[in-house]
Amino acid sequence: MLTGEIIIIITAVVAGVISGVTGTGSSLLLLPLLVQAYGPKPAIQVMALAAVIGNLSRFFVWWRQVDWKVTLVYSVTGVPCAAIGAYLLLIFQSTLIDLLLGVFFLCVVPLKRLMDHFEYRISLPQVGFCGGIIGILTGIVMSTGPLSVPVFVSYGLRKGAFLGSEAASALLLYSSKITTFAAQGALPMTIVIKGVLLGLGISVGTVMSKHLVFRLSEKVSTLLIDIILFISGSFFISKSI
Repeated sequence: MLTGEIIIIITAVVAGVISGVTGTGSSLLLLPLLVQAYGPKPAIQVMALAAVIGNLSRFFVWWRQVDWKVTLVYSVTGVPCAAIGAYLLLIFQSTLIDLLLGVFFLCVVPLKRLMDHFEYRISLPQVGFCGGIIGILTGIVMSTGPLSVPVFVSYGLRKGAFLGSEAASALLLYSSKITTFAAQGALPMTIVIKGVLLGLGISVGTVMSKHLVFRLSEKVSTLLIDIILFISGSFFISKSI
């Protein structure tokens, strides 16, 4: 049992490095391990807490470059929708959660590629619309970073401005999700402790990643996320069958 927890913490540090560079990826790497260790619903609850701490550390690293206007527009629709999604998660069956996670992750790969290919620039109102859709998905399936990344990039944010703004908005959405869990009595102390430890591991990796941000090419980071999405999606679909 202790060995399993150590492996999860080490993976959290690695996930923190990846998400610190690409803006996403920590949940994709960790969720399969957490589901194996705790089950689907507890895994998502633990990861939600860890995501708050992880995004908080990423926010502190890049807060000077945050675009507050786009962050607030994205979050004003995303926060209430994340709460709705979290409530739906609590009433879903575990096998359905596995299936939803798997299908979602696999569908994100071509969708993200399509958005990148057309290099479509979105307006501020469109950012708000996307925030609502992604908010609901965040509440249900946890890892929507691969979808939120193209939204901020399509608006025109890059490097520190992108990483900081995406982290700030994710922090608000995941806080809404956790608040919903707590209000429904679905956040016991064991979940809190595991989530905090996992979040600290992600934070260590995030701080370590700062010097890599300007070295890793966008093509490599995109390929890395696509590989993780495919592996994670395949895992969850096979688990639901």
